[in-house]
Amino acid sequence: MESITCPQCGVEMDERSLGQATVSQCPEGHGVFLARADLGLLIEAETDWHRNAGQHTAPMPRITADMTAPPSASKVSRAWVETLFN
Repeated sequence: MESITCPQCGVEMDERSLGQATVSQCPEGHGVFLARADLGLLIEAETDWHRNAGQHTAPMPRITADMTAPPSASKVSRAWVETLFN
């Protein structure tokens, strides 16, 4: 993977390996970037961990091409009266 810069601060992101995946991380803590294939590798590793961890954990769902984003969360009212004025 070629080096990339953080879109927020412009600093060159640090590359590191997590298992078989390569992750680019902002040294200023603004976030991470990884390729879709690397995300798949991390999800598979997470699923394997949950498979061997016992009954109190659940594996992450597989990402497939037909998946859609969940609907955005609607604003939660603090009280019933507030719903009358929206």
